[in-house]
Amino acid sequence: MTTENIEIAGYRAGTWTLDPAHSEVTFSVRHMMISKVRGTFGVKSATIVAPENPLDARVDATVEVASLDTGDANRNAHLMSADFFDAEKYPTITFASTGVRLEGDDFLVDGDLTIHGVTKSVTFTVDFGGFGSDPYGNYKAGASATTVIDREDFGLTWNAALETGGVLVGKDVTITLDLQGSLAV
Repeated sequence: MTTENIEIAGYRAGTWTLDPAHSEVTFSVRHMMISKVRGTFGVKSATIVAPENPLDARVDATVEVASLDTGDANRNAHLMSADFFDAEKYPTITFASTGVRLEGDDFLVDGDLTIHGVTKSVTFTVDFGGFGSDPYGNYKAGASATTVIDREDFGLTWNAALETGGVLVGKDVTITLDLQGSLAV
């Protein structure tokens, strides 16, 4: 538990559940060292337990690897193969927070990210979109969060050398979460 108390306009304590229809996980990675390839994952589930102090919140989330979409069926199949995610053996990606902190004006969420059976500590920088009620009386929250990981740290090491130098797939992967959740009543 944290001793520092902070206030966020519109924040309400409780258990928040993800609205998958209004949430997305995206990633980007260098291709041939000259451009970026982007893709998305569908979020299977996420829960945020938000006590009175936002710095004591906990987040748990799961993504289905089979929901991967880069806009190219052949690339999707290759990414889901044993060369990369090995979706048959490792069907989910998970995140479990270990702490929330304020650093300057930035909210940071630290946690354990598990990809391809490997768990590493990561930090997401969070940007709150805000809070409000939808037309159906549900109280909603929106936020975006970003981190950069080295894919090789998670055992995603496949690559190919290029004749011109360099490699086909970059190491650094930017992960962006655009999330909307509802407060459980």
